Amino acid sequence: MTDRPRLLYIDDDDGLRRLVQRALARQGYEVVPAASGPEGLALLRSQRFDAVALDHFMPGMEGLEVLDAMRAIPDHPPVIYVSGSDEGRIAIAALKAGASDYVIKDVGGVFNELLQKAIDNAVEQERMRRQKIEAEREMREARERAETLLREVNHRVANSLALVSSFVFLQQRSLGQDQAQARAALGDVQGRISAIAQIHRRLYTSDDVSMIDMDAYLRGLIEELSAAVIAGNAERRIRLYVEPVQMATDRAVSLGVIVTELVTNAAKYAYPQEAPGEIRVALRHEASSLSLTVEDDGVGMAPDAVPKGTGLGTRIIRAMATSLQASQRSDPAYKGTRVILSFPSVAVA
Repeated sequence: MTDRPRLLYIDDDDGLRRLVQRALARQGYEVVPAASGPEGLALLRSQRFDAVALDHFMPGMEGLEVLDAMRAIPDHPPVIYVSGSDEGRIAIAALKAGASDYVIKDVGGVFNELLQKAIDNAVEQERMRRQKIEAEREMREARERAETLLREVNHRVANSLALVSSFVFLQQRSLGQDQAQARAALGDVQGRISAIAQIHRRLYTSDDVSMIDMDAYLRGLIEELSAAVIAGNAERRIRLYVEPVQMATDRAVSLGVIVTELVTNAAKYAYPQEAPGEIRVALRHEASSLSLTVEDDGVGMAPDAVPKGTGLGTRIIRAMATSLQASQRSDPAYKGTRVILSFPSVAVA
């Protein structure tokens, strides 16, 4: 927009066109007159204007017809509708058709003043509208750049975690058979790394970097856990059931770590070493909450039993459950082991 606003004034009254042109020129406007609707439309298609003043009663093509034809002109300027009639129906029809304002011609000498104020308001509103559109475009582009950068960061983090997991695996392989406890501990570390790496892999390909589709995430995690169980020479089948749900990224990480710990514990301790067995993981809606269940049909565990191993997994589960505001309980009536965590609705998003 230039410092001197350009107005297209469409009116079949030659005398009024000249009066408006002189009056608004003194106020800093450049006024381009048009004696008819077709002439005004032609000018509007070929030149740039900051506003249009359009008369209603014109021979051949009335103002409402011109206003309707303007819809086909991309990004046309705001229109102030002008009429010598004070009929409300004309004003309503003009505003419904897209006019920004409505000014009545009069013989009291204030028409030019009213018209100028209407033009000034329309030009300012249009300026603010364009600024808003530009600001929204810049914000959208900035958000897209940030999301692209975040995806790249997630990609690099996932690769780095995969490298760390490989180092842990090599370290595990280097240990002798007489260091079974250390080998098992390193295996647990690999599982925890995988739970976090899965998140970053999902975020790299996701359209929404703030939320995680839990179905896809847990399926990928269970696949890795199943591969680890097979690598450990144990015949364990892991089944998964997940109802459609999304969770915030940090909460999904906590849930993934909990699943990893519970499934790993079940794979180690639920069944005799050589016996096959099944482990089931389910994530379901319950009223306004979510419920995570991990269960097996193994030897079970007494409520007051001391955790096997170092107890680190139990402490990790307790810490992750606290971050999720989740309550944890076991089902003492269940034949094997069933652990249930309930998440309040605030933990979902």
